Amino acid sequence: MCLPGDYSASRIARAVEDADAQLLNLNITSDTLEVENRIVFELRVSHRSPLAVARSLERYGYEVADLIGAGGESVDERLSDRVASLIRLLEV
Repeated sequence: MCLPGDYSASRIARAVEDADAQLLNLNITSDTLEVENRIVFELRVSHRSPLAVARSLERYGYEVADLIGAGGESVDERLSDRVASLIRLLEV
C-alpha cells in the first residue's frame, strides 16, 4: 500500500527487480483493508519466496500488508511452522 502521491508503477517494478525477481502482474485493488487515503495493489512476481521482494518494497517506502508464497499459503504460517520445527529440534 502507499499514499496516492507515492504510487509509481515504474518505481514498484524497479523495487521488484532489485530483489532479482520479475514483475509478472500489478493490479490496483479495492480497499478491502479499509485504510483511508491509501492505494492498495497486488503484485505477482517470479520468485518462490516473496520475502526479498517485500523487503525491497519497504526500502522504497511501500507498506507490505500480506505475503503469499508459491504454495498459496501465507508466509507467516510457513515461517511459524519452520520456527516450531526448529524449537522441537533444539529441545531434543
